[in-house]
Amino acid sequence: MAEYIMLFRFTKAGVEKIKESPARIKAAKKLFEAHGAKIKTFYAVLGEYDTVCIVEAPDDETIARLSLLVSAQGNVHPQTLRAFSEEEFAALVSKIS
Repeated sequence: MAEYIMLFRFTKAGVEKIKESPARIKAAKKLFEAHGAKIKTFYAVLGEYDTVCIVEAPDDETIARLSLLVSAQGNVHPQTLRAFSEEEFAALVSKIS
């Protein structure tokens, strides 16, 4: 499975309902699993973003769909990055002419 880094910023609605965040995280984990993906790690962070998740998904289409589903709930604005492992990166670089 491919790995992704998902960065989230709370919306105004998300901040107003911040105490519901732990339950929303649990619900997101179930949602991802229902779509064949997995939230491997969750972090609350300081700085430009509020939370970060490391996610596994079978393909880009699945993670894009999940990003839209989470965003549509109105509590966060996600940004998703495809992450390549050291081994995947080495394989990519080895194919450069």
